[in-house]
Amino acid sequence: MLDLLEPDVIDGPDGFAPEPAQTDAAGVTVVACGALAREILAVKAANRLDHLRLACLPATLHNHPDRIPEAVRGAIRKARAGGTAHVVVAYGDCGTGGLLDRVLEEEGAERIAGPHCYAMFMEGFAGPQPTEDADMTAFFLTDFLVRQFETLVIRPLGLDRHPELRDLYFGHYDRVVYLAQTEDAVLDERARAAADRLGLAYERRATGYGALADFVAAL
Repeated sequence: MLDLLEPDVIDGPDGFAPEPAQTDAAGVTVVACGALAREILAVKAANRLDHLRLACLPATLHNHPDRIPEAVRGAIRKARAGGTAHVVVAYGDCGTGGLLDRVLEEEGAERIAGPHCYAMFMEGFAGPQPTEDADMTAFFLTDFLVRQFETLVIRPLGLDRHPELRDLYFGHYDRVVYLAQTEDAVLDERARAAADRLGLAYERRATGYGALADFVAAL
């Protein structure tokens, strides 16, 4: 996986194809985490946002949040050099400790509000809202993380080779909360299997695309 993808290419864990290059000065480029690519493309298609172009950075940057700000800066500059009129960013703070917002201020770009992608989706949850304290012992999955559970959770933590490390990483959690963007029985079953593998209880919340949908549709 490349450190930085060209602005007209979609990050690839889920097999996205490149979008056509666009030089229309009225266009908008969304610089986004690869974990949000599928959802952004779905909102784009539903709202016929043909002027919108997606530039994704690898989702694996979340394993190195200190690298996110400069990677986003590079993507913003590359998009502008390609002729786009307006650039927005679909990232939460994502563990950068405010450094991403500092870069965006320097580059004159805006991002979706929120500390991380889970917060974006939780705004779409229609049921009773759990308190922040109640969720402190929950390990969250999204559609993307369910699909990439082995690649982005199990293998990087070494649990495929050393399952005894499970308590070290997850001993302070009491459940897996699956924030479901779509109604997909296969993903639901895989999320349950992930919870079982971690030895945790399972909870599913149907969130849809939450605040991310509003952010993209407004473009």
